[in-house]
Amino acid sequence: MALNQWLLLLLLLLQVLHDVTSTRVKLNMGGFEDVVIAIDPQIPEDNKLVDAIRDMVKEASTYLFSATRQRFYFRTVKVIIPSTWKPKNEYQRVTTESYDEADVIVADHYLKHGDDPYTLQYGGCGQPGRYIHFTPNFLTNDKLHNAYGPQGRVFVHEWAHLRWGVFDEYNNDAPFYTPGGDNLPEATRCSAGFTGQYIFPLGGKNYRDCKIDHRTQLYEHGCLFVPKRHQDTAASIMYLQSLPSVTQFCDKSNHNIKATNMQNKMCNYRSSWEVIMASPDFASSSPITVPPPDPTISLLQKQERVLCLVLDVSGSMELNNRTVRLKQAAELFLLQIIEAGSWVGIVAFNSTAAVKTHLKQIINDSVRKTLTEYLPTRTTRGTSICSGVRSGFQVFLHKYGSTKGCEIVLLTDGEDTAISSCFDEVQRSGSIIHTIALGSSAARELETLADKTGGLKFSITDSLDSNSLIDAFSGISSGSGDISQQAIQLESRGQSVGSKDQLNGIVTIDKTVGNDTFFVVTWGVSPPGILLTDPKGREYTEKDFAIDNTNVQTARLKIDGTAETGDWIYSIQNTHSGAQVISIAVTTRAASASVPPLIVKPYTKSDTNKFPSPVVIYAEVSQGFLPVIGAKVTATVEPEIGTPVELELYDDGSGADILKNDGIYSRYFTSFRGNGRHNIKVRVQGKDQTLRRSRRQSQAFYVAGVIEEDGEITMNPPKPEPTDDELQANLGSVSRIASGGSFVISGVPLGGTTTDVFPPSKITDLEVKLAEDDDHFCLAWTAPGNDYDIGKAERYEIKMSENPLELRHGTFDIATSVNTTGLAVEDAGVRQIFRYKPDNFMKENGTSIYFAIRAIDGSSNIGEVSNIARAVVLLPVSPPTPTSPVTTSTAHTTPADQYSVLPTTPSNVKPTCANDTSAINTTMETVIIACASAIIICAIVSITVCVLRKQRYRSYDTCMDITVVNKNASTIL
Repeated sequence: MALNQWLLLLLLLLQVLHDVTSTRVKLNMGGFEDVVIAIDPQIPEDNKLVDAIRDMVKEASTYLFSATRQRFYFRTVKVIIPSTWKPKNEYQRVTTESYDEADVIVADHYLKHGDDPYTLQYGGCGQPGRYIHFTPNFLTNDKLHNAYGPQGRVFVHEWAHLRWGVFDEYNNDAPFYTPGGDNLPEATRCSAGFTGQYIFPLGGKNYRDCKIDHRTQLYEHGCLFVPKRHQDTAASIMYLQSLPSVTQFCDKSNHNIKATNMQNKMCNYRSSWEVIMASPDFASSSPITVPPPDPTISLLQKQERVLCLVLDVSGSMELNNRTVRLKQAAELFLLQIIEAGSWVGIVAFNSTAAVKTHLKQIINDSVRKTLTEYLPTRTTRGTSICSGVRSGFQVFLHKYGSTKGCEIVLLTDGEDTAISSCFDEVQRSGSIIHTIALGSSAARELETLADKTGGLKFSITDSLDSNSLIDAFSGISSGSGDISQQAIQLESRGQSVGSKDQLNGIVTIDKTVGNDTFFVVTWGVSPPGILLTDPKGREYTEKDFAIDNTNVQTARLKIDGTAETGDWIYSIQNTHSGAQVISIAVTTRAASASVPPLIVKPYTKSDTNKFPSPVVIYAEVSQGFLPVIGAKVTATVEPEIGTPVELELYDDGSGADILKNDGIYSRYFTSFRGNGRHNIKVRVQGKDQTLRRSRRQSQAFYVAGVIEEDGEITMNPPKPEPTDDELQANLGSVSRIASGGSFVISGVPLGGTTTDVFPPSKITDLEVKLAEDDDHFCLAWTAPGNDYDIGKAERYEIKMSENPLELRHGTFDIATSVNTTGLAVEDAGVRQIFRYKPDNFMKENGTSIYFAIRAIDGSSNIGEVSNIARAVVLLPVSPPTPTSPVTTSTAHTTPADQYSVLPTTPSNVKPTCANDTSAINTTMETVIIACASAIIICAIVSITVCVLRKQRYRSYDTCMDITVVNKNASTIL
């Protein structure tokens, strides 16, 4: 009972802290405070860039205040200046802010094509994003105003993505939609009140009117909607914030529910303003009656990395080989992980604390080796965590006049009832504290120290065949954004190996990494035999490894220069007479500062969860801000006590994954065996020819051109894009390991989950179309599971309506039901197709029919209502036969007779003589015979074609083509 009580209290405390500090942006009386904008270290020093950021923030604050109807503005903003820039007196010292956790990142795109701003979103409607990305050229080049709009307006557009989880109201993959009835196609937009012209560029200043594809009744591919510069509508910012008249978000009164955009798909046809009004920000705010002050913008600069290891040496550290494992992991951190130039000190604590060494700067490998000699090996009784933390602060103050911007790595396995006594002091310090909880008895309030300071959190079990302690230390990077200097983990594996048995495996070193490469082998009892073979066949044995002569039980090999690209094969044999735990870890760094390596960033939707809410695990795989797709991504979740659980993460646009091929791999986790901490490790493997980069799918809208007041069209230059060859360049085979930190779960029944309380997951990729050869609808979706995305559901419930609002959660039950007799349920992840023919359905051109679906499991747990999919009845239309296209530089309406075929009389045809009857008769006979023959042949051909066409439609599944429709098209067909 006591255990459950502390878990509940801890969960409530952490949840409050998480809600406030997950982005570390605070809302104070309508003003957003502590917004962090970080400039990438690769960006050369440029004062104009800093001035442009200031101007953008000031403009955005005014625009945001108006757009939110006098509710929100930017109060304080912090800009992180790279440490590579020259110091200035106006630059303050960074405290707990970091590049990795910034709200806005300013960096070049890797392939340097285009300047599209975007926001990385991984959650559903109303859920905040990860960060906003701007390029320096976007911020400083005013020539881009015509294409994107002023920078401040674009910032507000992206802020709505980041803060409130709204989505774009345009769609580059489905730029047009059929509004219904006899109306012409419309541009995907909100509101529908935007006016303009539909043009097809012919090169130069020549255009023609767009043609309508008779099959889809949409405008042809390549058609552009060009809006008028001056509009009568003020909405919406999530469509065209670039136009002067646009000052509002679409609301319920003007929202375009027929537009094929992500806002409609993800938010079930709710307007952007409705989503914002449902946010916690809106609930805690009210209109401000006076104009807000200008934002306060502070410039911060990261100094050298200053870090202190604060390590527990209480008596309990003797249990389960903890002291040896600590020394192995901390040694790896000092020798391989922490960046050159950093300052490091070491403190050991039990009931009191002692400084083992004051700060030493890592200027060479000799200093690294010296630092390892200060790692504690003896233990005594007592645990005083605050004593250790305060001694860490004294280490910083011994060299510096402040503790701001410094870091503490705090490891403990013990309980401490007095830990809360230093919470306030920690928060005032301006230092970051990363916490490592070792074993199941570590102080339950430990994570609060990390939450208060923006630190990382890790939970390590006592399982001897787990490498999680090494993984945790490997994951503590500087957060500076300088990827070329950060260590990258390629392998981490440990297991119990029987006598004379082997631990075998392959480590892939790709062409983006290879500098500073280490192979580290650890063991439990006696040194094993080691054989490591590089891609060219060179062999390394235990004689080539440096073996620690103390009790650390570690062998280490550093590869000189840049390691060979390819597969490194290892075989580690247990030469001991009995079984022992053997592990291997491989770390490296980027091969070149100019080519970013592939990286993986794991995280969870929330680090505190109450049963039966699921945990959502994400892994972002990227190279230089470009998504990397085609990888196999596996997460291992390790509870405090019990067996680790592995699950594969997917980037398929179903289940927990909201968007296919965006480089974010996702999955629900529900396999709870008990309460407490759970640690996450993610493994990424990519094979040659399957791993490739992809384009960002959500970007600020690039306006092709505008219509001026005089009717002339001003076109913007074509948007530069990377070629498919550049995007799909061979990345080779890749392997990565990354620690995802830890999360806490509470409320799990004793003995684990014995009853089924988890519903099937929400179906997010429902698509529908009307089959051409019959009066039936084809529905397609990815099957959910019995427990979210695991297993198999019991049955489906499908509803239809001519009004999409009737299919939302509150009114789904009373909507018209679809007969699902004969619809089988497939295993989670399987693509399903269902044909449905309504009774007495009358085809009328332009009629819109909406569908939604939800799954129900065998325990009557009901899943959420799916996205709402739309089908439009499109009756066949005979295509016009165009003559040569008419072009115009102003793209006025093309004459109606453009596509007509005019009769002509050839000038070389002579009149036929009236008295040439024999010739006429002979000609007539010939013509009659020829015509009769032609008629017979045509009839035969027509019958054959009809039969073949019927056979084709009988053998070809008319629903199958729905499975290849781009899922970004909002599934509205």
